[in-house]
Amino acid sequence: MTMPAERDASGRTRTPIDRIGVTVLNELVQSIVTGEFTPGDALPPESVISVQFGVSRTVIRETMKRLQEKGMVTVAQGRGTHVTPSTSWNVLDPLVLSTMIRNDSTLGVLDDLSVVRGALEAAMAAAAAKSVDDEGRTRLRESLEAMAERVEDSAAFREADVRFHLAVMELSENGLAENISRVLIAHAVGSDRFTGQDPAHAFELTLAEHEKIVEAISAGDPEAARVAMSEHILGSWERRRLPSERHPD
Repeated sequence: MTMPAERDASGRTRTPIDRIGVTVLNELVQSIVTGEFTPGDALPPESVISVQFGVSRTVIRETMKRLQEKGMVTVAQGRGTHVTPSTSWNVLDPLVLSTMIRNDSTLGVLDDLSVVRGALEAAMAAAAAKSVDDEGRTRLRESLEAMAERVEDSAAFREADVRFHLAVMELSENGLAENISRVLIAHAVGSDRFTGQDPAHAFELTLAEHEKIVEAISAGDPEAARVAMSEHILGSWERRRLPSERHPD
């Protein structure tokens, strides 16, 4: 079967790399994230990588383009392919973000993710408070009630929790912040390190914090909404953060 063409960032059409190419891409991203190749390192020539993975040089060439699109390497004719610092990576790229989280042994990435998420969602909560109407108040209250009804089912509760946060985002009408936050949530929620371990009465604490958020937004109090959301996200992460990885040996 012929695979459909796709367009790159410049609008040019090209054929997607096959499943073998995806495997090569995943392994190279893993090697860069884990530090097997560090910033400034030159990746082996295409011919060497081709032999290593048992694939054609065309597949390797396409893989390098994908790495470049993710901001993980620079490709210069005559000088080879070099790894870039992590500050240049597209950390909102699903593969890059999920690989960083999966290899986050010290939880530093998830610490930073929680700070960024807290800032973005706090701003969105404040924006929602400025423009909330009766329909929005009802939606938030129903989202909170949906969480309360699922407090005995951890998986269902967490799903309802995410839906609550998405409701606040949508009420903020800040599409850019919502887009970024959705990516952060989508790839963090699937990580056991992000889920961590719940202390006693964790869901009850979460419900109480969400109640404060609903009250502040419903009252049209932007600053209270900002503080309530920030304290909830950072406090919730601190409660469930795995203590065994807080101070690695």
